[in-house]
Amino acid sequence: MADEICFYRANEKPYGPFSNLFKRDILFEGECFPTAEHAYQAGKPRRDAVKSWLMAAPSPALLSMAAHGLYSWDVRSDWSKIKFSRMRAVLWAKFTQHTDLEKLLVSTGDEILVEPPPHEHPGQSALGTCRWQREKYVGDTADGSKE
Repeated sequence: MADEICFYRANEKPYGPFSNLFKRDILFEGECFPTAEHAYQAGKPRRDAVKSWLMAAPSPALLSMAAHGLYSWDVRSDWSKIKFSRMRAVLWAKFTQHTDLEKLLVSTGDEILVEPPPHEHPGQSALGTCRWQREKYVGDTADGSKE
């Protein structure tokens, strides 16, 4: 079985760049975003005004918190159907636009990339396990194969 590489904070060495909060410009859908989190969350709101409000957040972490707290009527109706494919597309853009990040990703070989928040560990709770599994899936599929 492959080993796991855990990362969470964008400033952690050496794998912090795998975080969606890591500051690196990404060109996605014709727009330049300061982080992968920005590119991902830009697709969530129904209205441009809500998108602009999210994009104006003072930090990537606050953007993430604000986006997770949106009311259901502010979230596009198909978000649950498209969010994983959007994340894969954002990660693909991130790692193909920056050769240093691509090299770091390739250097992980067959290891499984896991982004568990420090307060959640597998098996701690059903929700924690579910989130951990989802983050494990998203983190391991930048292009579907990690190659």
